[in-house]
This record gives sequence, structure tokens and C-alpha cells, in this order.
Amino acid sequence: MFVLAEMVDTVRIEPWLFNVKPMDAITEELNKKLANKVVPNVGLCIALHDIIKLDDSHIFPGDGASHTKVHFRFVVFRPFMDEILVGRIRSCSRDGVHVSLGFFDDIVIPPEALQQPCKFDDTEQLWVWQYESEEGTHDMFVDVNEQIRFRVVQEVFTDTTPVGPDDGLEGGVVEESDTKKSPYSLVGSISEPGLGLLAWWSNM
Repeated sequence: MFVLAEMVDTVRIEPWLFNVKPMDAITEELNKKLANKVVPNVGLCIALHDIIKLDDSHIFPGDGASHTKVHFRFVVFRPFMDEILVGRIRSCSRDGVHVSLGFFDDIVIPPEALQQPCKFDDTEQLWVWQYESEEGTHDMFVDVNEQIRFRVVQEVFTDTTPVGPDDGLEGGVVEESDTKKSPYSLVGSISEPGLGLLAWWSNM
């Protein structure tokens, strides 16, 4: 679920921080810049792990700050494909089941990846697994706030960099759907034995 990613960046330290130990100042700047941010094709950055190497620092004309090229490792959230995780259901919709890990919410289990056969209950606004046994069919509700075990089957990185107004949009209006994209999201699956709500399997 968590990996160490090697990165290189140039860190700018303001003059009023020169009295702070260089490693401490650089550590704080890297965490401020990257923690809780998504780096494309790397993952969700959590915290600095260590600094591998510091190149020489430079002060450029007209800028009193120091600039240092830093080689470092960052703790990154990026599950590998087919990894099994346990999260908590935050909501259900016709698009699927939306899951949270507490620190990461952009996880969806689409309808085709749920236990089959299943249906969406419009009254309860929940998905229902129609579990078939020797005693008949039992409705197993995918209740909100319940813990769920799922397999990671896809990751999606989306470029959310702001762009200029589109000539096709009058007045440069940005479509609402474009403003809600997540830079990093996961697609899960529970369509196999042992996956789904933890309560299902403990009661069987």
C-alpha cells in the first residue's frame, strides 16, 4: 500500500531560514510542498522518509534565497494491482460503492465488480447482493460505514492542471464536471469469495 519513491527537486530556502539547520529547513520545505499532494504516475505523497544527497547550494542575483538540488525518498500511497485492502463504505450510488481509507477517499467499486447477482435499492440508496443459498435468496445490503474488503484492479491518474478558456465555451466558462476530477483514484472489485463486507463472512 505504501512505497518509497525516489525523487529529485530543487528546494528554495528563504534568507530568514538560514539560521535553521539546512537539513531541517529542507525537510520542512519538502513536506510543505509534497505532503498530501498527488504526483502524476507516482501516487499520493505522505511524508519525507530521508534525504539521500544534497548538491551545492546557489544564490542567484536578485534572489536572496538559496537553491539546492536535493535527492530524497518520499513515502507514497500507491497500492499495487491486485492488492487487497480494507476500507469503510462512505456512500452508494448507481455508479457503484464509494470507499474511504480514512486518508484517501477516491475509491469506487463499479456495479459490475460487485458480488453477483446484485441490484440497487432506490429506497435505501444501497447496493444489495442477492446471495443464494440452500435456504433461498438472502438480501445482503452494502451498508454505509461498514468495513469492506476489496481488491485493487485499476488506478487512474488525471491531469487536473488548470487550462485557459476553451474557444468553444462562451466567456471561458469551465464545465462543472471538469472541476470535480480527482488527480488520483482507484477502482476496486469484490466479485470473488471472501471479498465484500467483513460482516458478511463473519456471519456465514
